[in-house]
Amino acid sequence: MNSKFSKILTIIVAVLSLIGIALFINVTFTDDVPEQMSGAVGPLIAFSTYLFLAAVVITVGLSIRGLVKNPENLKKTSLGLAAMVVLLVVAYILGDSDPVLNAQGKVLEGGELGAASNQWVGSLIWYSLILVVIGGGFFIIDLFKGLIKS
Repeated sequence: MNSKFSKILTIIVAVLSLIGIALFINVTFTDDVPEQMSGAVGPLIAFSTYLFLAAVVITVGLSIRGLVKNPENLKKTSLGLAAMVVLLVVAYILGDSDPVLNAQGKVLEGGELGAASNQWVGSLIWYSLILVVIGGGFFIIDLFKGLIKS
């Protein structure tokens, strides 16, 4: 069964690769006329978008299937997601909604004081910083563990 599945998967990957190569060659040999270029690039972008969406759906589907089959992993995943939500709440509290100014010091359109987009941008910057610090801390701890074992 596994060998048969592997052969089918190899054929699917080969067909998708050939389609991608053909679309890429079509773009490569297209003249630099904007109308022709957009006509050649459009199918390549659509193909790439469909492949991306298929990969996301397959990945999420298999992840959910794995969680349902193994309830112990479901508990661990739920705890991890809860921790991420707590970090997001902390980042949202740290984020600000100050106005966004241009080089001349004038407030940009949509960047007024208290705008929701300003709050979320600031929050996500803090969220990224918090995750980098946590990840860096674990990296350093792992590095020291490796040095101690050597």
